[in-house]
Amino acid sequence: MMQQIRDTVDSIAKKQDISPDELHLLLTAEDSGGLEYLREKARACADAIYGDRIFTRGLIEFTNYCRNDCLYCGIRKSNGNAQRYRLTSEEILECCREGRELGFRTFVLQGGEDPYFNDDRVCEIVSRIRAEFPDCAITLSIGEKTRESYQRYFDAGADRYLLRHETADENQYRKLHPRTMSLTRRKQCLYDLKEIGYQVGCGFMVGSPGQTTETLYEDLQFIRQLQPHMVGIGPFISQHDTPFAQEESGTLDQTLRLLSIIRLIHPHVLLPATTALGTIHPLGREMGIQAGGNVVMPNLSPVSVRKKYELYDNKICTGDEAAECRHCLEGRMHRIGYRIVVDRGDYQP
Repeated sequence: MMQQIRDTVDSIAKKQDISPDELHLLLTAEDSGGLEYLREKARACADAIYGDRIFTRGLIEFTNYCRNDCLYCGIRKSNGNAQRYRLTSEEILECCREGRELGFRTFVLQGGEDPYFNDDRVCEIVSRIRAEFPDCAITLSIGEKTRESYQRYFDAGADRYLLRHETADENQYRKLHPRTMSLTRRKQCLYDLKEIGYQVGCGFMVGSPGQTTETLYEDLQFIRQLQPHMVGIGPFISQHDTPFAQEESGTLDQTLRLLSIIRLIHPHVLLPATTALGTIHPLGREMGIQAGGNVVMPNLSPVSVRKKYELYDNKICTGDEAAECRHCLEGRMHRIGYRIVVDRGDYQP
């Protein structure tokens, strides 16, 4: 079995593609030596392009209002128990100032699809950040918008946009989202963003209710077709105020295997070791880096609102100051042989 896994991994790395049978083998194999080879091959692939550098993104969760009602999400519109908040423009700028002092050169403005933050307000915030921090990258993660809106944000100074597709399979998408949402539209948004000139990130949940090897194969093929600059994946973790409250969470093991596979089929991709990984295992983010990841995303949001941005239960780093998050991760990466760099961390083609 070990030799079969090794041959499969080598084949995937060479052709930068994967077949349904190869995916099934790598997701079900129990041979520890073969799985270690998968991780080592992915890590070597990342090292060949990015070396021992780990890039940071300073995450600013600026609103937890959302017009959508996704069945898995703790800030869904129907959750009457969510403690809603919005940061002001000045509060967002203050988060950026603190982050700049700590060595961050990318700021990620993430929020629900909040109608209050219309195009004018988003553009004003982006313009202010761009004017004050010309050497920093600005990433938006605020959901589905029109192409015209995306163009306005880009013209105001945004560099990157993260929009997780969550699943590329139509039937699986319907299990996770209300009828008002459309996978076709989601995918079109990603193509629009890429055509405008953004560095684009997509991604999916691992272990979402109803997910199969076949649906995961669709995700990997979509990534190959889109060729995004970043892919964010993490385990599905249930949230107690959602319809999926009693569903089993995704596993660390499957997430790590998929991180390695993504690295092999898309070698240059920016691949985060997510907070969700750290939530399901104390060393989850370190394991994510060792499986082929090269990005971590510490929280720059004010401590007073961090627990309110509860996409899923038991989220870590809700009480630490930004400096604590940064220095903690720096030490964690150093212990596994990697270093956090003061860098925008751009995609390297």
